[in-house]
Amino acid sequence: MKRKLKVILLIDDDEATNYIHKRVIKETNCAETIVIKENGIEALDYLTSAVNGKFPQPDLIFLDINMPAMDGWEFLESYKKLNDDQLAKTVIVMLTTSLNPDDKDKASTIPIITDFIPKPLDPEMVEQICNNYFESDKEL
Repeated sequence: MKRKLKVILLIDDDEATNYIHKRVIKETNCAETIVIKENGIEALDYLTSAVNGKFPQPDLIFLDINMPAMDGWEFLESYKKLNDDQLAKTVIVMLTTSLNPDDKDKASTIPIITDFIPKPLDPEMVEQICNNYFESDKEL
């Protein structure tokens, strides 16, 4: 049985990209909820906002590199400083249109980055990520 994730967090400033990625994720039916934040600051605010004493703890974060206010690299620096109960169960996949090999090299040196893939997402990519990083036989 395919495991359905509770929450996928998209962090990207491009509205059209978010629209496409949300549709692709919905098409794969791999998540109960898709949350979109347009920059690192909004994402950190979301991750540190407790509801009934519990933090969101998304299962999967798709993170863009180039964004205004706080880019993906700056987000990661702040993210690493969060409390454990704000980080749990999170796989971080960097999404980028960058052709700069330095970005991929930099990502490979940051342990909390699980994967680094080009935009846009397609259903096969989402399925592969879910199959590679999440057990398929149990629900969260």
